Formats: sequence, C-alpha cells, structure tokens
Amino acid sequence: MAYVDGFVIAVPTKNKSSYLKLAEEMAVIFKDHGALTVVENWGDDVPDGETTSFPMAVKCEANETVVFSWITWASKEARELGVKKVMADSRMNWDNMTMPFDGKRMIFGSFETILEK
Repeated sequence: MAYVDGFVIAVPTKNKSSYLKLAEEMAVIFKDHGALTVVENWGDDVPDGETTSFPMAVKCEANETVVFSWITWASKEARELGVKKVMADSRMNWDNMTMPFDGKRMIFGSFETILEK
C-alpha cells in the first residue's frame, strides 16, 4: 500500500525562490532514496478559517504564504528505509543548511494511502 509524508508550512513570501531551490535539492535526495514523487504547492487561494484552517494551523503571518507539500512512497517500509538513507546522505548538510521558513511551525504527518483513483 502506498505511503505519503505530508507537510504544511508558512514561508515568508519574499523567500519563495530560496524555498524552491531548497525543495528542488531535497527532491533529488528523496527520489535518490526511493521516493516516487515530491510535490510542492505554493498557496494561492488559502482562506483564513473561523475555527481552523491551513493559515491558522501554521500561524501564517501577513507576509507569509502557506505551502502544502507531500512525498509519496511505494510502501511504509520503503518510506522507513528511504528516510533513514536520506538522513544519512552526505548531501544533507544540516550544519550549513539555511531554512527559508520557521520549521517550528511546520505540520508533518505520515499517512497510509487508502484510496487512489
């Protein structure tokens, strides 16, 4: 059964190009270690909610844009092995990596795909 890692983050709008550059670099690494797809979506019509919403969930500020992204894997086992390899990959230079967003406000989860048409 397919497996998905999903992410929602708030990225300063001025950092769109640096975010895309980082995302492209990360996509290569994830795909090298078994990810089937890496998808990045820059918010366009993401309304604030009254009770809950994507912007509220990540405490999106006026100068930020919500990003919704996911990585698909063939299975949970492929994901577990792939993520271990990603984290050990020498291209993941954590000491010199500049994050173009506040990772403390990122929402992340892993999901078993139960329907895909």
